[in-house]
Amino acid sequence: MNEKSVKQVQSEVHEYISQFKEGYFSPLAMLARMAEELGELAREVNHYYGEKPKKTNEEIKTIEEELGDLFFVLVCFANSLDIDLTNAFDSVMKKFSERDSDRWTKIERGTDNE
Repeated sequence: MNEKSVKQVQSEVHEYISQFKEGYFSPLAMLARMAEELGELAREVNHYYGEKPKKTNEEIKTIEEELGDLFFVLVCFANSLDIDLTNAFDSVMKKFSERDSDRWTKIERGTDNE
């Protein structure tokens, strides 16, 4: 398996985008692209887990493919705004850990239920 750090992913995407004169889209266009990709992901989830099966003539796509598309656009968005996604992730995990520490029922470790 080819594991990459988030920093490596951001760098790889930047190298890819940097080869084009157009560069990154504007933040508003990037947000629109993200919404578009999220809609495509929602459609696939609905086909696999919802009540709306694919039509026989619809292109076969996977949830994994759509998540990949959404992730790529998210990384482009972060790069275009010079946001380090590792730092952003660390901040949100700290926030959730502190704010929601007693919100959910924790799984007890070391019991016979494992």
